Amino acid sequence: DYPHTWAYLKRFEHVLRARGGWEVKQAMKAGKPFYSMSEIGDYTFAPWKVVWPWIAKGLRAVVVDMVQGKPVVPEHNTFLVACYEPDEAFYICALMNSSAGDLTIRSFFSTGGGGIGSPIVLEHVRIPKYNSNDLVHRALAEASQAAHEAAAQGDVARLREIEERIDQLAAQLWGLTERELKIVRSDLAEVGGDKV
Repeated sequence: DYPHTWAYLKRFEHVLRARGGWEVKQAMKAGKPFYSMSEIGDYTFAPWKVVWPWIAKGLRAVVVDMVQGKPVVPEHNTFLVACYEPDEAFYICALMNSSAGDLTIRSFFSTGGGGIGSPIVLEHVRIPKYNSNDLVHRALAEASQAAHEAAAQGDVARLREIEERIDQLAAQLWGLTERELKIVRSDLAEVGGDKV
């Protein structure tokens, strides 16, 4: 079906063989073709993704979607959660970026010189499956989308208001009292988060 593919790949064989990834080197040692790729699956091509950096001083997730009808494939130094509906992606992103989510995630990785924000940390953050019939879930998705818009416009004051709403909604979802949310924010500030 693609008669010129082999010639195209052969033009870049030296570049493809020189790649530094451990998985790629192991694949070549095992006799796989020089153009082999690792860690690619259906999730790679999901139309909506919650993406965050692999190494960072703090974990900040964002939602990315299709560009000109094509899925965005994030760089190798990011992690992602694949989503097939925008509201689900914004909902997950809101909970990850909430004070309670942020503190929980930070407690599972080192922040000294740039922590590792592995997807494994999400196993420790109890994020219920998105339910479009749940008013809190929908409100979190809407607030996250508004936060993305405010950030894109550089509207810091509006962004802070929306983040406050996300914190309140996340606290409601997770059953935290106002006092407990205040403790979460205080602890987050202590470990290097920017919320007080």
